[in-house]
Amino acid sequence: MKRRMIAMFSWLFAMGATVLAQSGSIPGKDGNKYVPYEERTGNESIVYFTRNLSAEGLVKAYEQVCADIEGKVGVKLHTGERHGPNIIPHDWVRSLIQKDLPDANIVETNTYYKGDRYMTAQHRQTLRVNGWTFCPVDIMDEEDTLTIPVKGGKWFEKMAVGSHLPDYNSLVVLTHFKGHTQGGFGGSSKNIGIGCADGRVGKAWIHTTPGQDNQWDIAKEEFMERMTESTKAVIDYFGKHITYVNVMRNMSVSCDCEGVNAAPVVTPNVGILSSTDILALDQACVDLVYAMTEAEHHDLVERIETRHGLRQLSYMKELGMGNDRYILIDLDNGGKRITAAEAVKGLKPFIQK
Repeated sequence: MKRRMIAMFSWLFAMGATVLAQSGSIPGKDGNKYVPYEERTGNESIVYFTRNLSAEGLVKAYEQVCADIEGKVGVKLHTGERHGPNIIPHDWVRSLIQKDLPDANIVETNTYYKGDRYMTAQHRQTLRVNGWTFCPVDIMDEEDTLTIPVKGGKWFEKMAVGSHLPDYNSLVVLTHFKGHTQGGFGGSSKNIGIGCADGRVGKAWIHTTPGQDNQWDIAKEEFMERMTESTKAVIDYFGKHITYVNVMRNMSVSCDCEGVNAAPVVTPNVGILSSTDILALDQACVDLVYAMTEAEHHDLVERIETRHGLRQLSYMKELGMGNDRYILIDLDNGGKRITAAEAVKGLKPFIQK
C-alpha cells in the first residue's frame, strides 16, 4: 500500500495548528458572486447527467467515470446522523457496490462536533441505525491521524487525515449534493475536504483559529479555502485513481450532519451527475441550481451566497484542481450535449417520500 509523503505525529504536536498555517495569508473575495458560464475561461471537462434518481441511475452515472478505479477501493460517503431523512438511500449504494465494487469499503471519519458520530463506538451504532451494514465501513481515524502534503496552499503545508487513508489505492467520492450551514453548499469537495480530515486534528485546523472559544470561528472565504486545500491534499494523494458522483436529491439547505433537524427541503430533485473532474462536477451542480426558476432555487441560492460558498469553486480553479467549464452529457437522451437550463427544465416540486 502506498504510504509516500506521510508523517505520523502526536496529539499534542498536531494541536499546534499554527505550525501549518502560513503567516500573513489573506482570503480571496467574491465568494458570494456567481460567475455565469459565458464569463469563464479555459478548457472544458466532461460531466455526465441522468435524471434517473434510483440505484440504476447511480450505477449508470458511476460507470461513465470508473476507468481508473482499481486495487483496494474506498467509497467516501456521508453516512449521516441517525435517521437523517436526506442521505443517499443505502439500497442505492448497496446496488452500486455489489455490482461494480464488491470488495470496496465505505470510508468515513469521526465528527468534530459532539454527537452520534463523535466517538467511534457511537459512530458505529449510528451506521447500523442508518442501514450501512451491507459492506465494511472503515472509520479511517478510529486509531490515529497522519498528514499528507498540501501542494501550493496558502493556509496549510499539510493536512491531517484518518490514518487508514493509505490503505486504499482508489477513492470513489459519492456525494449527496445539498446546502450546508457553513459551506453554503456541500458537494464532492466538501465530502473529502472535511470528510477525510480526521475528527480531532484536521477538522480543527479547517474550522477553528487556535485559542478561540468558538470552534466554528473560521467562515466565509477563509473557510472555503482551508477546506479546499484539504480536498486538494486528498486528490493529489490518489492522483488519477479518484472519481466523483454527485446526487442532487433531497437538497435541504442543511447538511446531513444535522440529521432530523435539517431544514425542510423546498428545492426540486434534479438527478445524478458524475465526472473525473471535481471542479467541473461541483460547478455543474451549482449551475443547475442557478438555472432553476427563482421560486425553485431561492432558498438554496441564498444559503450559498450568504456563506460565500462560491469561493469553493474559484479557489479550486486557482489551485489547478480542474475546469469550471464543461460539456454536460445527457445519458437519458443518447449522450447529447445539453445546457444547465435544459437539464432542469420542467422540474417537479419536491415531495417528501
